[in-house]
Amino acid sequence: MSGGADVRVSEAVRTFAMPGGVPVEVLRGLTLHVAAGESVAVTGPSGSGKTTLLQLIGALDRPDSGEIRVNGRDLANLDERARCVFRNREVGFVFQSHHLLPQLTALENVLVPAWGADAAEERADRARALLERVDLADRCGHFPGQLSGGERQRVAVARALVMGPCLVLADEPTGALDRRNAGELMDLLLELNREEHATLVVVTHDEACAQRLGRRVSIRDGRVMDGNEKGQDDERC
Repeated sequence: MSGGADVRVSEAVRTFAMPGGVPVEVLRGLTLHVAAGESVAVTGPSGSGKTTLLQLIGALDRPDSGEIRVNGRDLANLDERARCVFRNREVGFVFQSHHLLPQLTALENVLVPAWGADAAEERADRARALLERVDLADRCGHFPGQLSGGERQRVAVARALVMGPCLVLADEPTGALDRRNAGELMDLLLELNREEHATLVVVTHDEACAQRLGRRVSIRDGRVMDGNEKGQDDERC
């Protein structure tokens, strides 16, 4: 990985049709800049647009208007194949639910993003190293049903990192974990941010986790209310 991703969201609008056809504007001209290598916590009440913002930045969705630029490229103008390549090679997703495939071992789950990619053996070596890094070296051959909730989430983090992404997007990654496992997960994400310079954007309701990231962005009613509050990496989740 050559460095982190510079993310610029400009006047992004996203509207969804609710039951009955009633339109709901989730993002209302949201503007945000996350510099390459930053770690940012995105906070705000439920329904404020946090997850929608993450989906736009990760090219899982498109804005109705406005721009989403990552390292200068407007994601809305990429065709579907280019968007798939971007998601696979440059973005690592970590969700509250681990979404592991139950029929695959821990190692095989980590390698899912590398299916069809070049340098398969190199990717396998990185997958094993990542599992060792999250203290799961002895669980490579275990299936998700044989792992604890914290272990499954650590496998999911390793999977998100296996392609060496320049951008890591985490949506409530500690929400289903106890305090100890949540702290260890944040340790890993922050190590990645420092050592590999990946840009890290974390949506969270967890105050302790938000404080550990470099900056906090507060969203309310589809707009950024405060994007300058500094966090501190001085306490565990």
